Amino acid sequence: MNLFGTAGIRGDVVSRVTPELALAVGRSAGTSGETFVVARDGRETGAALAAAMEAGLESAGANVCRAGQLPTPALAFASQGRNGVMLTASHNPPTDNGIKLFDDGQEYDREAERDVDAGVEDETPPRPWNEWGDSTRVEVLDYYRDAVMEYAREHGAPLDGVRIAVDCGNGMASVATPQVLRALGAKVVTLNANVDGHFPGRPSKPTPETLTDLTAFTTNGDFEFGLAHDGDADRIVLVDGNGDVVHEDTVVAVLAEHYTEKSDADDPVVVTTPNASARIDERVREAGGRVERVRLGALHEGIASALEDGDDGTEIVFAAEPWKHIHTQFGGWIDGVASAAVLARLVGDAGGIDALRADVNERPYRKVSISCPDAAKAGTMERLETTVPERFPEATVRIEHGVRAELTDGSWVLVRPSGTEPYVRIYAESENVDGLVSEAKDLVASAVSATKE
Repeated sequence: MNLFGTAGIRGDVVSRVTPELALAVGRSAGTSGETFVVARDGRETGAALAAAMEAGLESAGANVCRAGQLPTPALAFASQGRNGVMLTASHNPPTDNGIKLFDDGQEYDREAERDVDAGVEDETPPRPWNEWGDSTRVEVLDYYRDAVMEYAREHGAPLDGVRIAVDCGNGMASVATPQVLRALGAKVVTLNANVDGHFPGRPSKPTPETLTDLTAFTTNGDFEFGLAHDGDADRIVLVDGNGDVVHEDTVVAVLAEHYTEKSDADDPVVVTTPNASARIDERVREAGGRVERVRLGALHEGIASALEDGDDGTEIVFAAEPWKHIHTQFGGWIDGVASAAVLARLVGDAGGIDALRADVNERPYRKVSISCPDAAKAGTMERLETTVPERFPEATVRIEHGVRAELTDGSWVLVRPSGTEPYVRIYAESENVDGLVSEAKDLVASAVSATKE
């Protein structure tokens, strides 16, 4: 059995993430005997799944703290010193739901997920009747919002009078981001700021295609910038005053540079993913730090690995993959609300978004997919480990997470197999991105063809 993907368990509530599954996962996870905080996002199916999860946990002997509806980062915050369960499908459509498990503020690692998986498969039975756990109600939201505000005040400048448009996407950011920014002094105008599991305002995933109302509103409303979140408020998208979406890697580069400059560690490290832009490396290097990469969905593993491989002077100052950021000095979880607060104060300190990102080298970026049967992926990647270095002899080639070639002019190309679809993905960034992608497509097509023969 393999229930867990890169972000917990997700899927359709009728065929996959059913109450029966929530009960089984809760009973398996609850055998640890720990206390679990349980929360859910605003989806229509959340209440039923939460009830099933709580029944599973308590019948396994765990105590449950019922936290109601929360952003995922607020649940993670509440799980510090204990365990947590968040029932959310993040940016998936309203027909879906999901399960994320936390331990002391961090998502379960692969070993812990495998243990839960095994318990579900073995159909862990309930404990004897007199060993079941109990439940209580806990309040989390006010404490979380206060903590975000206190942390954000350590960064950037006050927001007194700064006009910000915030699109909450009918998700859980509605109860956190506008309130935090207003308390920090900003003038906030919201879109879709009522929690509604049908997501009537726009699809839950914030993309340039789904944020047309926000981009138009920001352009026409004399705002300094705009922000958008997904359904559970772990993702964030930044929109400039002209209504243009700021590239997600530029946002990471800005935050990574800030945290590196602020650190007094001998070896400040930023952890990111293989598909992340070289603009991040450039800004971190300029600030005196270095970048380590880890597979998508495994930022926590990358943080642990970088600390293990470092020395006494190593400090993980920031970790991020596109749209999702871990503010390591605040906590070990992905937090879009904290990102909103810190970014807003950095924009205020710089005097605007254009000034904040002025030093970021934003080369053209492209992502394309090449068809590749699942059975051919391993052989294709094995061939590419040889053919990519041959095609780009001047490049530094890394093969830990796909095949990534970093050219001497700062350009780079990454080839990696999709974990969920029959494709090999190509990511490239270059002043001549079309030419670089064309060369990579030729290599991938040849490798797929040779592997299938």
